[in-house]
Amino acid sequence: MAITLNNHVFKGHRALLGNKYVTYGEVELLLRYELYPISKNGFDWGNTSKGSKQLAYSILCQVSNKKLALTHVQKYSMDIIGALNSRDWVISASEVLGWIDNNTEKQVMQKLQPLNSPIKGIKKPKTNVVKEICKKLHITQKNLAEILEVPEGTVSSWAVKNEIPRLGKKAIEFYMLNVKNQKIVDSYRSFKELLEAS
Repeated sequence: MAITLNNHVFKGHRALLGNKYVTYGEVELLLRYELYPISKNGFDWGNTSKGSKQLAYSILCQVSNKKLALTHVQKYSMDIIGALNSRDWVISASEVLGWIDNNTEKQVMQKLQPLNSPIKGIKKPKTNVVKEICKKLHITQKNLAEILEVPEGTVSSWAVKNEIPRLGKKAIEFYMLNVKNQKIVDSYRSFKELLEAS
């Protein structure tokens, strides 16, 4: 098969209150409403509902392309997503690619590239999101891990994958806002001390 991917896995979790979460490579899986707007209630599994089709499309689109995903969403939803009857499940990218390989013509598969892979003629950006944040804040990855109260290995993993989970991004944004506000407060104190001294 022409496609090579990291050994990422898709993970699904249904919370006790019914909320459903799906990740790919520890990052929240995109719903892709802009390409396939079928379910208003997000992902689902263990049935053939619109939510199951939305999940099937997003998984197929993640490892192949939108044309293939649209062509095979119905069958993948019935074959795989409808059979996921547990609260928690894991499907590897290689399992998805295996299903695609068994359910499509070989000639089609050789032409595919995953959406996340670089396309010939388009250079992948060399900047690393974690290193850029550390540079902007004048801190190390170890400092960032301490600030976010996560293991240093987690931040290293983000740097290697060049992606930060949604909650990590929110925590960093909050920290950066806090730093900015602290600088304003410090500036005000300096100004006040200067006035009192004169």
